[in-house]
Amino acid sequence: MTDDEPVVQAGVGESDELDRLWTPHRMAYIRGENKPSDATSGECPFCRVPSLGDAEGLVVRRGETAYAVLNLYPYSPGHLMVCPYRHIADYTDTTEEEAAEIAAMTKRAMTVIRGVSGAGGFNIGMNQGHIAGAGIAAHLHQHVVPRWPGDQNFMPIIGRTKTLPELLSDTRELLATAWTG
Repeated sequence: MTDDEPVVQAGVGESDELDRLWTPHRMAYIRGENKPSDATSGECPFCRVPSLGDAEGLVVRRGETAYAVLNLYPYSPGHLMVCPYRHIADYTDTTEEEAAEIAAMTKRAMTVIRGVSGAGGFNIGMNQGHIAGAGIAAHLHQHVVPRWPGDQNFMPIIGRTKTLPELLSDTRELLATAWTG
């Protein structure tokens, strides 16, 4: 079957007449690859990332107690997370220093993203625990999601697909350069 051929619904024999936008890279997310099964820090991607180089780990900025990293499965271009280095699950477990640095890095991330992309707004948040929607509940992370007018078009709603105009490595380089500038 080619991309031009209509998809036939199982058992019906009629085309659904929908186009397909294939995103096979999302299967790793759907399958839950690289997600820790429990609170074991050795399984945690947020514990592994700091041991990688910035470009390889998609690290935008490193601080004393926390770091900013691009989300591998972003909701929008520039979607990053601020994570403590320490493997803790709950915001109430942060030290005063960690909480202050997470807040300062979040504030700086907003300034940097707005400066390089003209984001019109942000969603900022932490999902605490699986029940609250945390994909990786074992390691605290705060999402910084840039937003623009009309950015939530039909693709995620109807097509269950998000489009990103830039490679993550290019976004990381742009933000990392602007962060220090």
